Amino acid sequence: MPAPPPTTAPRRTIPHSAALPACLIVLVLLCACSLALGTKWIAPDRVFDLLLNPDGSEESGIVRQMRLPRTEFGLVVGAALGMAGALMQGLTRNPLADPGLLGVSAGAALGVVVTTGLLGITVVYGYVWFAFAGALAATALVYALGGAGRGGATPAKLALAGAAVSALLQSLVFAVLLFDAAALGDYRFWAVGSLTGQPAAILADVLPFLVVGALLAASTAPALNSLALGEGVATALGQRVGLVRLRGAAAVTLLAGGAVALCGPIAFVGLVIPQLARLLTGPDHRWILAYSALLGPILVLAADIAGRLIARPDELHVGIVVTALGAPFFIALVRSRRLREL
Repeated sequence: MPAPPPTTAPRRTIPHSAALPACLIVLVLLCACSLALGTKWIAPDRVFDLLLNPDGSEESGIVRQMRLPRTEFGLVVGAALGMAGALMQGLTRNPLADPGLLGVSAGAALGVVVTTGLLGITVVYGYVWFAFAGALAATALVYALGGAGRGGATPAKLALAGAAVSALLQSLVFAVLLFDAAALGDYRFWAVGSLTGQPAAILADVLPFLVVGALLAASTAPALNSLALGEGVATALGQRVGLVRLRGAAAVTLLAGGAVALCGPIAFVGLVIPQLARLLTGPDHRWILAYSALLGPILVLAADIAGRLIARPDELHVGIVVTALGAPFFIALVRSRRLREL
């Protein structure tokens, strides 16, 4: 009698009812730390009092004009990049999909640099459209290159195509900056990914685009569960795969393009966060997307706080810290058995 086929034990995940409050508590604590920690320590009770009753003191200026805006930026950008990464991984069934690794962030960066450096448009509603156009063009180019040839768009081919497109777009960015030395100085800080350097009012200008992108992502999440079974199965279940991919691409463009317009390209957030969310919730993309919106700000704020404390009295930009954390995770993911079997 032949031996029965080996069975794989189902992966145990943390109950949503337990993980969700824990993530919210951690996020609230990180927001408090972001407002209190830095070159100058300000007690939490003093921070809370200054938020409600500003008194014009130096501490009031630090909290309300410096730390509060960068905390808001970290919340919004982290959520946008986390959701964009989760959506890309679900649409492509590719664990390497990420706005940074697949060239989306580089495309948005090129759009911003071309607009501000060559055209002289510095108004947010002027260059944000170019950021979205660059992100969409880069996405289309990567998938056209990665999907060519035998086997279609495999994870390895998409990763190689994304690296090639990112390098090309990055070289074009530097070519543009050669014509504008003044823009180069601003770009140096923006390119590494920073929660500072932008006026606080820009957040209100970009936020509507991010909200629309988040709503599109949420409406796409249920269809991703069907798409995970294969395009044929998804079609048999009544999903219009082409429309799902189009809606998802629009959401990724808005989320990633808006985040890059705010704080520059911050790599690895869209790669690491969906993987962590999947470990917590399992394969349901509705929960993956929701937890990515929570875990993204947790990673960005934690990296920003660490950057302030590691190099005191100076600081490391959040993009540098996130890259230092995300690169080992990416290497481990590439070496994993699950990825090699895709």
